Amino acid sequence: MSFRFAPDPARYLTVLAPLGLSLLLAACGSGGGGSADTTTPGFSTEPKLSGVLAVGSPLLGAQVSVVDGTGAAVGSATAHPVDGSYSLTLTTKTPTAPLLVQARGMDAAGNMQVLHSVAPVLAATMVANVTTLSNASLAMQLGTDPATVFAAAKTSASTITGLTALTPAADFLKTLIKNNLTDVKITTPASLDLFNDAGFSATKGAQDLLLEGLRVHLVHNTKGAEELHLSNKLLPSSAPEVVVDLATAKTELAKTTDAAPANAITSTLKGTTSATATMLLLGNLDDLSAALNKLIATGLTATTAAASPLVSGYDTYNGRNKGTLAILLADLASKNRQFGRWQLTGCADDTLATGGSCSRVLVSAPITDSSGAVVEIYNDAVKYTKAPAAGVPNWSLIGNGKPLEFAIHPLLWTEFAADGAVSASLPLNPIPGVQVLLGSYNADSPPVKQLDSATVQTPGGFSMALAQCTLNYLCLSATPGSTSTAASGGAGDHVLRRGTLGWIGAADVLKGAKYIASYTLAGAAVTRNAWLRADVPVDYLPGRFPTLDGVSATAPLKGSNLLLGMTVNWAAWAKANPDQRLISLRSVISDDSSAPQIIDHTVPLPPSTTLVLPAPSLSVLPSKYELWLGSQDSQGHRYLSKYSLQ
Repeated sequence: MSFRFAPDPARYLTVLAPLGLSLLLAACGSGGGGSADTTTPGFSTEPKLSGVLAVGSPLLGAQVSVVDGTGAAVGSATAHPVDGSYSLTLTTKTPTAPLLVQARGMDAAGNMQVLHSVAPVLAATMVANVTTLSNASLAMQLGTDPATVFAAAKTSASTITGLTALTPAADFLKTLIKNNLTDVKITTPASLDLFNDAGFSATKGAQDLLLEGLRVHLVHNTKGAEELHLSNKLLPSSAPEVVVDLATAKTELAKTTDAAPANAITSTLKGTTSATATMLLLGNLDDLSAALNKLIATGLTATTAAASPLVSGYDTYNGRNKGTLAILLADLASKNRQFGRWQLTGCADDTLATGGSCSRVLVSAPITDSSGAVVEIYNDAVKYTKAPAAGVPNWSLIGNGKPLEFAIHPLLWTEFAADGAVSASLPLNPIPGVQVLLGSYNADSPPVKQLDSATVQTPGGFSMALAQCTLNYLCLSATPGSTSTAASGGAGDHVLRRGTLGWIGAADVLKGAKYIASYTLAGAAVTRNAWLRADVPVDYLPGRFPTLDGVSATAPLKGSNLLLGMTVNWAAWAKANPDQRLISLRSVISDDSSAPQIIDHTVPLPPSTTLVLPAPSLSVLPSKYELWLGSQDSQGHRYLSKYSLQ
């Protein structure tokens, strides 16, 4: 049986071929940006550009770059670390319209984002807000991801100069999300400016909540065509509700008469679904951060934290119970750390109730230190109380009610030799697969084992056995019913791939594919569902896999350096892949007979790209050394790299 995987859409800093003919869009009306004169006026001083970078929550300390209609770089800035605002002065008094803006940064859920916007009209002061919806609108107008145009700005100048009439694409996009506009009480969509609204802020207002409630992705389908995927973020499955073919959208939007952009919709559903009951309540979600920070500022202990009404009703979140949460909050207080603004990430309910109500809303928030730097990402679920006690916010922490984590990730892994060359030892390199992560320990310190075995069923009906392997997650097992198996420390412990324990077919590797875990916990039978966040990638650029700086034939990675303690750096890879973040780094030391020594190192958040690996305390006489690096992009694709050290 053969199958095809969907290509990875992220091709950001590789110089691509120019897109060809410029777009000749008719300017009309308002609601997405007006028309512009592409002449080059002179200004007495350099013009200023400002705006807000947001995906619902602000992009944290994002880098902003601007090119003009000639493709020339004309400005850059770093966004405010709290509110996502930016302001810059152009480097020239004679820019050419329009200005194409790119923002690269991390959202509150820890996902790296690369988004775009346009300032179509030149003026002494201009506004260009950069959001998922400005990016989607530009993608339909361009017929491709705006990142490809920005990466080749000099050779795509004719295309950039076509970005002066933004209304047609913006108006079409609004028809696709009309239910979500109603959810947040935007009653006059025509007046909603997705690009240049000077009054926009990432503070849970109507437009900000609109961004919060939507999944917006640019992808390649299995045939390589570029598509826009839209869906209601509170739906448990990440399968797209509305699919738009970008090439068709570009063609239709460019017509001056008889344009029919709806022809670009390839999905049965023509508009995203609603979650009115929940979205109407999210406007004061950030009050929870303010209340938690006030609590932390009192210098609380774990006992006082557990007694707080913000925590007292807490259930559990992937094995983290109320006691563990209270200890975490007390630790934040001791280190003078604070919660940032919350970002909606989904719903913990398997189905939304009538009216779009979610009882446990999944959220993330950045944790910052006293300097304002983000030091960790906090994930949890919150609940809404209509009439809380005096002085208590409507939202409080509740947890997702799950005693163990269960997640499915689309994945590719590759293997490198010590000198960084792609390994020739594998018949297939890279290897596509599906990473299956079912927790076996709770979140106590130290963790307590909860589970010895389980089964996970693929959408195609194949069931695989999982068994305890002393890692945080159960490992794949070739022996059904076994309660233990040996961990290798490599990708094969958790990755289902073709030709191993069974097979995975076309239905198993598509975005929204449903996997079912079954196990017995505390004498009770449990069934859990998890959905694949994105298609398994296979059409990729080699540079997508995380790599270490300074590795070469003359400077190979050596096991002796690992034993003595070594510093690793991945700055070059991070710069070339701004839509990805390194999320894991593991060292595996083994001999020829004993179980390997597996050490998981804590990876710092961006912008840091350096980690010190301390000298290990050896339990075996080493004969083999490995480093495993794992990354994740904004859509949920994971990339694993194995280095075999000398």
